[in-house]
Amino acid sequence: MRLEIVRSKRRKKTVAARIVGDVLQVRAPADLSEGELSEVISQLRPRLERERDRRLAAGSRELEERARLLNQRFFGGCLRLGRVQYVTNQQRRFGSCSPWSADIRISERVAAMPRWVRDYVLIHEMAHLVEPNHSRRFWELVRRYPEAERARAFLLGVATGEAIGRSLRA
Repeated sequence: MRLEIVRSKRRKKTVAARIVGDVLQVRAPADLSEGELSEVISQLRPRLERERDRRLAAGSRELEERARLLNQRFFGGCLRLGRVQYVTNQQRRFGSCSPWSADIRISERVAAMPRWVRDYVLIHEMAHLVEPNHSRRFWELVRRYPEAERARAFLLGVATGEAIGRSLRA
C-alpha cells in the first residue's frame, strides 16, 4: 500500500488517516517528528486495514446476492457465477470478469454509487460470461437492463472527473 503524507501548519495535535483505494492518506501537523509520525502510522495502519477489509467483505456479500438476483432477472438464472466481490486494486476500471473462472471483481469505488449504477456494472461483467468481448451480441445482453444508457453516462462522467483530477495532480 502506498503512503501519502500531507503536513499542515494549521494542524496542531492530531493525525488523521484514511485508506483510499490502495493509498494510505495521512494528514499530520507540520512540526511532528518523523519518528513520532512513523509510530502513529504503524498503530493506525492495521486498524484501518481491518476496517476496510470488514467493510469490503460485508459489501461483497451484498454484491454477490445482488448478482444472483440480476442473474435470475436478466439472464434467466443460466449464468454460473464464481466469486463476486469488491476489490481495492481497480482504480481505473469499474469492474472485471474472468470468464474461465466466472469470477467478477468490482472496484470498491462502485460501492458508493447509486444502486442502478452498481447493477449496471454487475450486468456488464455478467454479460462477459456469455460474450467475453464487446461484440454486438454482448451489448444486446447489456441493453436488456433498462438503466444501461443512463448508467454508462454516469460512469463516463465519473471517469472523466477522475482523469481530470489525475491530470491536475500531475
